[in-house]
Amino acid sequence: MTDDDVQFVEINGARLAYRIAGPEDAPLFITLHGGRGMGDHRSDFKAYSPLSSSFSSSADDRRGAGGYRVLAFDYRGHGRSSATKPYTFSQIVDDVEAIRVRFSRDLDRDQVVICGGSFGGFLALHYAIRYADRVRHLVLRGTAASWHQEEDAIRVLEQRLDQAPSFSVRMLRDKVFGRFDSDLEFRLVHLAMMPLYSEAFDADQGLRSCLGNVYNAEAHNDLYSESEKYFDYRDQLGQITAKTLVIVGDKDWICPPENSEFIASKITDATLMVVENANHSVHLEKNEEVIARIRSHLET
Repeated sequence: MTDDDVQFVEINGARLAYRIAGPEDAPLFITLHGGRGMGDHRSDFKAYSPLSSSFSSSADDRRGAGGYRVLAFDYRGHGRSSATKPYTFSQIVDDVEAIRVRFSRDLDRDQVVICGGSFGGFLALHYAIRYADRVRHLVLRGTAASWHQEEDAIRVLEQRLDQAPSFSVRMLRDKVFGRFDSDLEFRLVHLAMMPLYSEAFDADQGLRSCLGNVYNAEAHNDLYSESEKYFDYRDQLGQITAKTLVIVGDKDWICPPENSEFIASKITDATLMVVENANHSVHLEKNEEVIARIRSHLET
């Protein structure tokens, strides 16, 4: 996978970068990446693109026997997409719906799969509540139903500060969950916190990753502004009708497992998968295990 694989599409006045894999006539599987102001589609596409290949002979094509058409994109103001404002939850969810319309094979009868992790999970919940009749399956990874997750993350950080000696509770509370003064400050703080995300952190790879990321402090700050920060879907989870799989690593530090447990308890017939010895990037750390479980879920 190279930068040459990236394509661009005009959506709601923004130019969005995306990758897509799978048969053109297959059901659409849209992934929503994490990281307010710093995330992009690359890791999600790497993790979930195996779902684009055939994996079942018993289920019919409508349920993905021939694989799914996996689409991952950078939100406006993230990655290689244009820095087109506004940066709000609602605008990004509007963009997701426009992408569904653009890439669905049959708008009159198609429901899509929405898969969101971390911040992307916040957006996936927003979408699945607003457009309940358009989502057949929902996959949530390492996420939360409200901003109160921040309190849980601070509590876990206090217990694990030795894992990231260049990071601090103040940086998490005031910067990551607050405002950055510059793109450079954003990059440096992210590098300092990276050891917390994996149970087998590679410092050299972490540096390469930070150097290869786009950091947009303005997008981050807008998405943590007074109007956006205090999202809370807890009382609306019962409105979700999609068949839901909630996945979390038992070591997840920034969206601790109790957040996933709560979501699974409030969505009708949701299934919870807690993966042992995995952190926030459970979809990468335990990829084969996670993909196998998603495949099974999509056949229901």
